[in-house]
Amino acid sequence: MGVAPHYERRNSMQQKQMNVELRSKTGKGISRQLRREEMVPGVVYGKGMDPVAVSIKYRELQAAMAGDGGQNNLITLVGGGGLDQSMVIIADLQRDAVKGTYKHVDLHSVNMSEKLRVTVPVILKGTAAGVKEGGLLDFAHHELHVECLPNNIPDHIEIDIADLKVAHSIHVNEIPLPEGVKVLDNPKTPVVSVLGRIKEEAAAGEAAA
Repeated sequence: MGVAPHYERRNSMQQKQMNVELRSKTGKGISRQLRREEMVPGVVYGKGMDPVAVSIKYRELQAAMAGDGGQNNLITLVGGGGLDQSMVIIADLQRDAVKGTYKHVDLHSVNMSEKLRVTVPVILKGTAAGVKEGGLLDFAHHELHVECLPNNIPDHIEIDIADLKVAHSIHVNEIPLPEGVKVLDNPKTPVVSVLGRIKEEAAAGEAAA
């Protein structure tokens, strides 16, 4: 059997503000020009609306993602004509493969009364008892997919692994969540496990071979 984990939500999902500008021109050339000017091209889309092309100052986007919530922070748009005071969440963020800088951002307009599907990071707390006995910690899933209302998005899911023993696992269905938050991953999926010495030695033998 797995060890009952501990769920912790330290803070409510942070809400940010971000200035945006509408843009009428699109394409790779315009996008490159915006990036040279330290702007990030983006698009705002959502249920019942046509996609709207926007540009955002690089530092504004950085600030909007600051804090524990990261890309799951709720963002109130400022400016942008009819987008002003719209609530959005970052649905996708493209980065430069080499530099890691932002290349393009997709902003999803949210209705505060409709549920969202987002990815939430998993954080482990403590040192597993099985590791102290010589076992090997296998942290298989660093993120979980959840569905909930925008205001209920957890910053992270924390699992206390102190009592996790050798050959035991903590599965998705063993993680207690607050009311209104539903995990979409397979309930039987092991999130974190402690592997025994035999498996560890076998893996070492295969690597040597």
